[in-house]
Amino acid sequence: MVLPLLLPSTASAGDGWESIGTGMTSGASGVAVLSQDDDRVDALVLRDNKKPGENRAVRVRLDGGHMSKVDPVAWPGELPVDLEAAEAVPGKSGEFIALASDGKGFHVKLNDRRLKVLGTFRLPKGEPGDNYESFALKKMNDRLFAVWADRGQDARPATLYSAAFSVPKLSFEKPKSIPFRVPYPTTDVRHASDVEITADGRVLISSASDPGDDGPFDSAVYAAGVLRPDGSIALSPAPAEIGNFPGHKIEAMTCLSRSCDRLLYGTDDEAAGGRLRIMEEQ
Repeated sequence: MVLPLLLPSTASAGDGWESIGTGMTSGASGVAVLSQDDDRVDALVLRDNKKPGENRAVRVRLDGGHMSKVDPVAWPGELPVDLEAAEAVPGKSGEFIALASDGKGFHVKLNDRRLKVLGTFRLPKGEPGDNYESFALKKMNDRLFAVWADRGQDARPATLYSAAFSVPKLSFEKPKSIPFRVPYPTTDVRHASDVEITADGRVLISSASDPGDDGPFDSAVYAAGVLRPDGSIALSPAPAEIGNFPGHKIEAMTCLSRSCDRLLYGTDDEAAGGRLRIMEEQ
């Protein structure tokens, strides 16, 4: 029997962020919505753990924005290393794409707390040294496109990739790419820590400052551009800041409404653990 993870006695950080566990192995590196009903949100959260015995996924519930459940999900078979993104497969209830930082992807199905790996794939070859922290899917004109990004580091910009993607074949057409950098944060910055595509094709990108396990962390989220019908990305001359979040390293986000005026954010605050927060787009 798998027992639920115990929430710490201080479930909230006092700033609206809800804890999903303490310590280095409890961060949120990817998040995808399982279901919504009024003020209740159930979500799948992935963790970027690397060692045997460390949890790779949890199923969480927020009631009225407050954490009420954190249940571990066992990963069957060979354990993935450094999972960094989770994305629901459009039109396939309970099916998700999970992506590791080295570009290995997993097509998985979750039923309650039972996870099944349906298939695996590799991202198309990118640039040497690419380190991926994001993956998003968007259907446009009956074609499914994937968007993912190398996170970049300081002077090296992130690289956004996009390509048509087949879920049944777990294959990509030739990708397009474009560099991207944020104006803020300015130090120890990862220019793309997650990517989300809204219903109207806007490309949202989170960025994060990560100076080490003890922080201090800082994050910002931007409306960076749009995904065109041909699958290419058009960046805005100046990305519009949606919000900034001092003290936290956002590595996961997903829309909670069609207009994406409500978002669910997840943090990997390293030694301080992981947290989730539902916020209205500013």
